[in-house]
Amino acid sequence: MSYIALYRKFRPDSFEDVKGQDHIVTTLKNQIKAGRIGHAYLFCGTRGTGKTTVAKILAKTVNCEAPVDGSPCNACPTCLAISAGVSTNVIEIDAASNNGVDNIREIREEVSYRPTQGKYKVYIIDEVHMLSTGAFNALLKTLEEPPEYVIFILATTEANKIPVTILSRCQRYDFKRISIDTIAARLKTLTEKEGVDTEEKALRYVARAADGSMRDALSLLDQCIAFYLGETLTYDRVLEVLGTVDTEVFSRLLRNIISQNTAASIRILEDLVMAGKEMTQFVGDFTWYMRNLLLVKSSEQLEDVLDVSTENLRRLQEESTMVDADTLMRYIRVFSELAGQIRNSAQKRILVEIALIRLSRPQMEANLDSVLDRLRILEEKMAAGVVLAQSADAPIQQTSGTESGAMPRQQEEPEIRKAVPADLANIRRQWMRIVGSAEQPLKGHLQRSVPKYNTQTGECILYIDMPDATGRDILNRQDRLEEIQKLIRDTAALEVAVEVICSGDSSGNSLAEIPVDELIKEVIHMPVEIDDTPAEDF
Repeated sequence: MSYIALYRKFRPDSFEDVKGQDHIVTTLKNQIKAGRIGHAYLFCGTRGTGKTTVAKILAKTVNCEAPVDGSPCNACPTCLAISAGVSTNVIEIDAASNNGVDNIREIREEVSYRPTQGKYKVYIIDEVHMLSTGAFNALLKTLEEPPEYVIFILATTEANKIPVTILSRCQRYDFKRISIDTIAARLKTLTEKEGVDTEEKALRYVARAADGSMRDALSLLDQCIAFYLGETLTYDRVLEVLGTVDTEVFSRLLRNIISQNTAASIRILEDLVMAGKEMTQFVGDFTWYMRNLLLVKSSEQLEDVLDVSTENLRRLQEESTMVDADTLMRYIRVFSELAGQIRNSAQKRILVEIALIRLSRPQMEANLDSVLDRLRILEEKMAAGVVLAQSADAPIQQTSGTESGAMPRQQEEPEIRKAVPADLANIRRQWMRIVGSAEQPLKGHLQRSVPKYNTQTGECILYIDMPDATGRDILNRQDRLEEIQKLIRDTAALEVAVEVICSGDSSGNSLAEIPVDELIKEVIHMPVEIDDTPAEDF
């Protein structure tokens, strides 16, 4: 006898065997026991979550000669015929290849004939969203008032494509993604039945790679078992078969990126390429690793959400102290963009290398996230005693210690004075520092703003120009204005009146804006030269 794939061999044949969909199984069993069977069902959910399997079990149960607690007996001739796929009472239709009006008209003609065996004629239409508009219209009347011996079960992965007129005539059941614990437990049971020796860590990785799909998990497990037939299936072997990377490699790569060691990061990628690792899978897994790190940094009560070992959790907690949340979100943003670009690219390795260089060299980008990352790096260098180049006209900054080893002098609190019109330019130059010292959500709003002042009247008012009226209304609250004034006092030691405007206001036509190079020069305290030559695209 030819080999049968695991997902076919161990397909559930009763409601008790269905895992991860208890809310649906319980409802259907109660309906069957109470005799409240509907005439049309709609099963929605992602691939491999059990839609077609539950539909077949339901078809068997309603026709079973001796059902047991709402489940089929799997012993009577009707159950055996349906399980073997030879019953004329259960008709399976693939709407992807039978999506025309004529196919549905055939169904309308067939439903007029009673079942030859059993109580119900059950039509299972898979991927029903693929039906044409004409086919949906042809199905509508039959679906609304079918004969009492006909049941329609529609299955789809995209319920949003089904007309509302069809949805309103069906009982809708949404199949959830199956949890990693549930899939891993099922895989453990099946490998024991198959006599395959496996590591629990290997099964959990297969379960996570399946992304909530039991069928995908069984297919991946089948692939791994076939590669190492007769041998113990270990975690490392699963990684090798699936072309994925151990989390320890991600840890080393992230630490090199944080320390701006571009060469070491590229060497790690080189090793992965030579080992035959799939770049698309690598990008997704590394993004997931950084997501876990961001969750660890955001809260200490997320161990159950992370689904990582104690050793990996300890490593994540250590790395969470090495990078701030804003920088980490920039890393995730860059790799999320890369995930969309790499799918259809012929030069996947080059795209990944460029992304790693962008992460480890934030000076290549000009957005605010990159500037903040550069400031973080400068602060770390200054804290380590590295001497930074400084412009001639910039004041010398005192370090935390002295060359003679004496105690550092305590810095005096700057005196707050009321701003005069000439001070507005100074506030404007320091605007990025002021914004960087703010906390969310105010910081997010201020990042979109532009500081201006009136060049015609000479009034001593700082105008904060927002791109839309919504942002203006949010910042115009009294508590927000006071918070902005406090940020200016703490940063520039100036007391100034603040007014929030919108870009569309006529009052903003004569307000001055500060050049980008002056902003960057003020923030990083280094000479800045702006190259106007257009950059070549990668």
